[in-house]
Amino acid sequence: MGTGRRGLAGIAMATAIVAGAAVTVTTAEALPGGAATIARGDCPAAREKVERLEGRITPNACAFMERQITFGEMPTGTPPAYGDLAHPRVRAYLDIFDPEATLWEAGSAAQRGRTAIGTSITGSLGLAPSLTYRGTDVVADGSTVMFGQWNEVTLKGHTVAYPQIARNVLGDEGRTLQARRYYDRAVLFRDTLPGVAPAPLFAGITDAGTPGDGERSQAGLPDQTGLPVQAGFRARAEEVPERLAAWNAGDVDALLARTRGARLNGPGLAAPLASEAGKRAYLQRLFATADLDLKAGQVAVGETTTYVEWHGTVSVHDGEKIRTGVPFGIVERFGPGGEWELYFDTLPLVATQAEIGTLFQKLAS
Repeated sequence: MGTGRRGLAGIAMATAIVAGAAVTVTTAEALPGGAATIARGDCPAAREKVERLEGRITPNACAFMERQITFGEMPTGTPPAYGDLAHPRVRAYLDIFDPEATLWEAGSAAQRGRTAIGTSITGSLGLAPSLTYRGTDVVADGSTVMFGQWNEVTLKGHTVAYPQIARNVLGDEGRTLQARRYYDRAVLFRDTLPGVAPAPLFAGITDAGTPGDGERSQAGLPDQTGLPVQAGFRARAEEVPERLAAWNAGDVDALLARTRGARLNGPGLAAPLASEAGKRAYLQRLFATADLDLKAGQVAVGETTTYVEWHGTVSVHDGEKIRTGVPFGIVERFGPGGEWELYFDTLPLVATQAEIGTLFQKLAS
């Protein structure tokens, strides 16, 4: 997504770090319902540290958010050796997780248990010891927490900033039982490995659509249909199966119809798309590259913001070959200001697993 402020949660493993959506920085008081939110006493320490916190904040959700924030703010100091689970920042990270937790990172199989998860984060901190993040748009819905964050890291002398969604299902004491991380790893290589990084999947897509469309956006209009703006998707029981079917079928019309008038932001975009042509071109590029096979994941609904998770695999059209069974997922965020944001990893859509491994080796060298 763009280079602005918004981020969404989680921390990446050794082969990950990432990209997402851009919006304007605001104070909590300026947000819809902001004054009432500030006045609420539930989880004040977390509220003070994130830009927006909505939903049903249980004591377990509060405990999780406090641990998540602690890790994001903590300096690494001397980077841990690979597999050093006693390193202070590694211990703080593991404190987020239940001993039997699973963690899914973009483009990989899920890790299980603190040893595997901790070993992974030692690789991440070895590659990127400067990695920190702050909470942005967070929604807690009982035992499900969608933690938005804005991550910053220095790689090969370049500051890389990106949003991420950390989706967590919590157990006792607010420790994570199942975690999934949604971000675009391609942003890591764009400036750090020029000439080596894969061509961006969504290159050339703007509000004018794609080069050669001959259609331009109209300034000041939310889209080009002339039809009324639709209410934000609220993930009601009858809506979820229909939207899942649209993603899996690559049904651009259905996806756009339910979010008419919203501004679309996603990986690879320098600015949100307001025009019908731009949004259509973005989705068509995705579906021309990937056949999705997703299932409905977790949903978190706040006062003004809704997160919806779709998780499964993708088949990638790679020239004359098709790569099947690639782990993949998307999180959609529907915000109070007409935002429609997508969080997913484009890297496995433009590079094979072997090519991705080579990129990370070059990044670490």
